[in-house]
Amino acid sequence: MGTIQIKRVYDLAEKTDGKRILVDRLWPRGMKKESAHLDEWLKDVAPTTELRKWFHHDTQKWEEFVARYTHELKQNKAVDKLIDIVNNNKIVTLLYAAHDAEHNHALVLLRFINEAFKLHPDLE
Repeated sequence: MGTIQIKRVYDLAEKTDGKRILVDRLWPRGMKKESAHLDEWLKDVAPTTELRKWFHHDTQKWEEFVARYTHELKQNKAVDKLIDIVNNNKIVTLLYAAHDAEHNHALVLLRFINEAFKLHPDLE
């Protein structure tokens, strides 16, 4: 398993980012495609539109959002593709657009992927 990290898509791309994957369902506002320096856009690993709209970055709903999104991830086939990418790259950076660095879906996704590797070491 490679190293997985998260970063805002608006931050400058760096060589230490490794494989850069946008994990938002919507394209980031004001971002030109060439400025993102993406290797892949996995919009299907993002929360569903319904969940995203329900949460609406309301930190009061954070714990419930984490539970609901984790439930979605357990049933999401796109997670398998992300696990393959992590397995085949030394460094993977999950990119997100949210302003809040402490309450965003990329944190939940990172935790979920790390747990998947802990529970199933055979994934490596």
